[in-house]
Amino acid sequence: MASTRRIYSIPYMLWLGLFVIAPVMLIIYQSFKGIDGNYTLENYRIYFSSSTYLMMTLNSVLYAFIITAMVLLVSYPAAYFLNQLKHKQLWLMLIILPTWVNLLLKAYAFIGIFSAHGSVNQFLDFVGIGSKQILFTDFSFIFVAAYIEIPFMIMPIFNALEEMNPSLISASRDLGANSLETFRRVIFPLSLNGVKSGVQAVFIPSLSLFMLTRLIGGNRVITLGTAIEEHFLVTQNWGMGSTIGVILIIAMVLIMLVTGEKKKRGGRTK
Repeated sequence: MASTRRIYSIPYMLWLGLFVIAPVMLIIYQSFKGIDGNYTLENYRIYFSSSTYLMMTLNSVLYAFIITAMVLLVSYPAAYFLNQLKHKQLWLMLIILPTWVNLLLKAYAFIGIFSAHGSVNQFLDFVGIGSKQILFTDFSFIFVAAYIEIPFMIMPIFNALEEMNPSLISASRDLGANSLETFRRVIFPLSLNGVKSGVQAVFIPSLSLFMLTRLIGGNRVITLGTAIEEHFLVTQNWGMGSTIGVILIIAMVLIMLVTGEKKKRGGRTK
């Protein structure tokens, strides 16, 4: 039995080694090389002593936090409402369907919607407000990023709510708790693992967005993702680009540690 399990684990271990561990090690290795090809710590010195890079890091975290907060505010009520519906799996599938559309196509669709002659400005003209500059703003970037990330927050929260034991909710109401108290003391704490998984699924990708910053933000929104793209494709300073990549990896690991399930003594999870 043990030998069979080892055989089945070989494809997974190969995939993990070739497409996860090897690329990460290559990025770490490349981060210690200067633009002249020599090994150096100069990339890290420049990063931590440069106000530009530090401000870029702060912007990336701030944008990721705002996007995650907006997505959570929309996704939790949506997942809760979906869980009450009769054909909830069908409605969930309809929400997931947009994730099958290519990200680039969705970005170009929003360019048309938010452009000077797009649907939104046509509506604003119709109601007498007048056209506004919506595209290439912080609002448009955050709105589009949040829209794209919503299904990835809804799914884990929906699953956590669906797996909840209904008898716990009934017991809470039998003991005299009203709907608000039941939600605050029973439903939300029991669905917290779904919330944490959703935060991971949204916050981590939002840290390194670069295509939306180009197409929707119009280069007004500068994040670490755009800096990496710039160093690898324009300046050809792969060492500095890899250094920023290492910083992003560390940030992602920290987020996973903070939002991960805490183990109690005896192996029980919380």
